[in-house]
Amino acid sequence: MYIGIDVGGTTIKYGLLTTTGEVIEKQAIPTPKERNAFIDTLVDLVNQLAAKEDIQGIGISMPGIVRKDGYLLTAGSIKELDDCPLRDILLEKTDNKYPIVIENDANSVAYAEKWIGNAQGRDNYVCLVLGTGVGGGIVINGDIYRGAHGMAGEFGWMLIDKLPPQGNIESASANYRAAVVLGLCQQYNQLKLAENPNFEPINDARIIFDTEDSDPFAAFALKNFYRDVAITLLNLYVSFDPELILIGGAISTNPYFMERLRETVEHYSKRHNSIAYLIGKTIAPIKATYLQNDAGMIGAVYRLHQQINS
Repeated sequence: MYIGIDVGGTTIKYGLLTTTGEVIEKQAIPTPKERNAFIDTLVDLVNQLAAKEDIQGIGISMPGIVRKDGYLLTAGSIKELDDCPLRDILLEKTDNKYPIVIENDANSVAYAEKWIGNAQGRDNYVCLVLGTGVGGGIVINGDIYRGAHGMAGEFGWMLIDKLPPQGNIESASANYRAAVVLGLCQQYNQLKLAENPNFEPINDARIIFDTEDSDPFAAFALKNFYRDVAITLLNLYVSFDPELILIGGAISTNPYFMERLRETVEHYSKRHNSIAYLIGKTIAPIKATYLQNDAGMIGAVYRLHQQINS
């Protein structure tokens, strides 16, 4: 039995998983923002679960830039964990009883899909995760490509167009254009606030989808959103030549979104002469991820499972 832990900016999901990736028990608690409190919370979770079952190891999914050795260069919105040797700390605090693997959250999704999801049997694919920001996992020749420092797959930092003339250019990045919250919701909120300064900003993209036919601001924001996600995907096509692109995040469970995204990608592919020539030859299909809420736990445990059985 394995312990799986999926750390998010607001919630930590954790549970027990079998050696075939089945989640047999899971719970969730708020994410502590202070470093010592966060570490103590993880140790407490491990002790609670280890008291119930014979544990073979611990797999942890984390936001941010995570080195293969479990060192966090960054930790997403949990700023107090930046530059943190988390794996070494946890090994010490658990008396080195269990092997521990710490993996980036989007890489964990990519691993999970290879194990028991829509990437089974695939050796070269890309996973794009759309949420508050844009994350990514790259699988090359059957294994995660993490780059020299663990930063590979930070697709949200890619620039799309229209750089501001001065200052921070991240406003033109995929995070602020193709993400669900920082992109779609934020652009919609800006449009609504320009019309009505008393508008209450939203963070729920479902409101925008539901009002597309009645609200011209929602329609405009969605049109731009689909375009920017599509352009991001075209850049991934030509950078990695994948056999499959998987879209993760809660929005990928919306069949209407997935179908319209495919149509938008096809539209812009045909307008790019070189890519248009390759349609039907090398341009890979786009699918939603099979696993959703449990993908982080499952993927981190899969890497652990590989390590133990190698």
